[in-house]
Amino acid sequence: MVSKSEAGMLRRLHIRDFVLVSELELELGAGFTVLTGETGAGKSILIDALKLALGERGDTDVLRPGSSRAEISAEFDVPGALADWLDEQGFEVQDTALLRRVIDAQGRSRGFINGSPATLAQLRAAGSMLVDIHGQHAWQSLGRSGAARDLLDAYAHAGEARQACAAAWRHWKDLSDRLDAARNDAGRLIEEREQLAEQIAELARLAPQSQEWEPLNAEHHRLAHAAELIELLQAASNLLDDDETGAARQLARARQTLQAANQIDAALGPVCEQLESVLSIMQDLAHELGARLRQADLDPERLAEVDARLSAWMGLARRHRVQPAELHALWQGLQARLAALEQGVDVPALERQVMAAGNTLRQAAAGLSAQRAAAAPRLAKGVQILMQELGMKGGRFDVSLSPLPAVQAQGAEDVELLVAGHPGAALRPLSRVASGGELSRIALALAATTSAQQPVGTLIFDEVDAGIGGAVAHTVGRLLAGLGQGRQVLAVTHLAQVAACSSRHLQVSKQSAGGGTQSHIAALDAGARVTEIARMLGGDTESVVAQAHARELLQSALSAGQS
Repeated sequence: MVSKSEAGMLRRLHIRDFVLVSELELELGAGFTVLTGETGAGKSILIDALKLALGERGDTDVLRPGSSRAEISAEFDVPGALADWLDEQGFEVQDTALLRRVIDAQGRSRGFINGSPATLAQLRAAGSMLVDIHGQHAWQSLGRSGAARDLLDAYAHAGEARQACAAAWRHWKDLSDRLDAARNDAGRLIEEREQLAEQIAELARLAPQSQEWEPLNAEHHRLAHAAELIELLQAASNLLDDDETGAARQLARARQTLQAANQIDAALGPVCEQLESVLSIMQDLAHELGARLRQADLDPERLAEVDARLSAWMGLARRHRVQPAELHALWQGLQARLAALEQGVDVPALERQVMAAGNTLRQAAAGLSAQRAAAAPRLAKGVQILMQELGMKGGRFDVSLSPLPAVQAQGAEDVELLVAGHPGAALRPLSRVASGGELSRIALALAATTSAQQPVGTLIFDEVDAGIGGAVAHTVGRLLAGLGQGRQVLAVTHLAQVAACSSRHLQVSKQSAGGGTQSHIAALDAGARVTEIARMLGGDTESVVAQAHARELLQSALSAGQS
C-alpha cells in the first residue's frame, strides 16, 4: 500500500553535466537548509536545476561544456493530492515521486515521472503540488496585471471558485455570441430559410428515392428501344425454333440419325445422351424467348412517363450541381439544414438561455468575491505584521478590491497590492514603490505569509534577502527558520545572520579541475560552519575575532530557536 503524506518533501536531488556541475548527489531533509558560497560559485545552480526538473523550459546553455547531455532528477515524498493526480494521469504511484529531465546537445528535451515519459506541462503540474519557489525578484511579477489577483486567490484557496467562475463566464459568453449573431444575421437567416424551403419543395415534387436512379435509367433505356428489342427477340426465336431451318429442328434430325447409328454401335449411347441434353436445353431456350417475346410490347405512355421523370431528375441534378444518384441525399441534407436553421434563429429561446447563464455567472462571481473579501484583510494583516519585524516600523499594507464594470472570467473585481513604507506615507501600488530594499522586504513578507498557507511541502527562497542587512537579517533568519518548523525550507543567502539560523548548512564552491571549472557542494559540520559564517561576515576566516563572532551568531540563533 502506497503511503500518502500530507505534503511532499524533496528527498534527493541528482545533477549530472549541468552548467558547472559534473555530477552531484544531494540528500535533503526537513527543516531549514541554507546554501552559501562566494559570489560566482554557483549558489543558484541547485535551484535552477530543480526548476528544470519541475518543467521550466531550458536549452543547450545548461549543458556543462564538453558534455552531450544534462540530466536532473528530483525525488519527493508523495502527498495525497499528487498520488491521486499520478493515478489519474496514468503514472505509477509509488512511495516517492521521481521527476527527471534530460536535455541533449541538440536541444531535445525529455521529461519522465516515475520512469514514464511526461510532458513539460505534466512536470509543472506535479511540481506545483510539491514546491513553491520565491525568487529574489518575486515582487516584479506582482506589478503585472492579474498577478496580485492570482496571489490572493492562491492564498484564499479559491481555485475551485475561480474555475467555476471562468467556466460560467465562458458558457455565458458563448451563448451571448450566438445571440448577437442570431440578431445581426436575422435577415440573412430568414432569406436563407426561404431559399431552402423553396428548394426542398421543388425536390419534394420529384421525391427522388434512394437507389431509384439506376433502375429508372435502365427502364428508360429498355422502353426507348422496345421496337428493336422485339425485332431481335423474334429473329433469335426463329433461329432456334423455325419449323424447317431452326436449330431445334436440325438437332432433332441429328438425334434421329444418331439413334440409328447407336443400333449398330452401342458405344454411341453416351453421345446420344449428350445430344438429348443439348436438345432439351435448346427447347427450354426457345420457350423462354417465346415468353419474352409475348411480354415485349410497345408502351409509349409508360415511356413518356419515365422520360418525363428522368428529364426532371437530370434537370434538378444540374441545377444543384450534383450527380443524379446524389439527388436523394441532397434532399435529405437540405431538410436537415432547414431544421437546424429554424432552431438556430429562435432568438427568444436564446435570450432566455443568456439570462439564465448570466444569473449563474453572477452567482459564481459572488462566491469568488466572498472568498477574496474574507482573505484580503487576513493577507494584508499578515504582511503588515511582518513588515514591522523587517525594519518597516509603522509601514502599512493593504489588498484593494476594485469592482469591475462587468463580471469577467476572473471574477467581479480587480486586485491591487498597496504599500506605505513608513508612518504618514500614503498607500501606493506596490509596483510604484521606489526603494529596492523595501521591495525585497515586502516580497519576503508576502512569500512568508502566503507560503504558510500553501499545501506544498518544500519552500525555496532564492536570495529574497537581497538589500537586507543588520538587525533585519536576524529577523529574516528567524522567519525562515520558523517556516522550517512545519516543512522543508531551502534558501540561497549571502547573509551570515540568515545562515546561522539554519538547521543544515550547504556550501557551494568553485574549483578548477581537468582544465575546467566545476561547482561543488558540501554539507558543513560545526567547525566548517563557523569558518563559512566568519567569511560571510567579511572577516578573516583565521581571525579569532571573526570566528568568535560567527560562534556568537550560531549560539544566538540556537537560543532563539529553543526559546
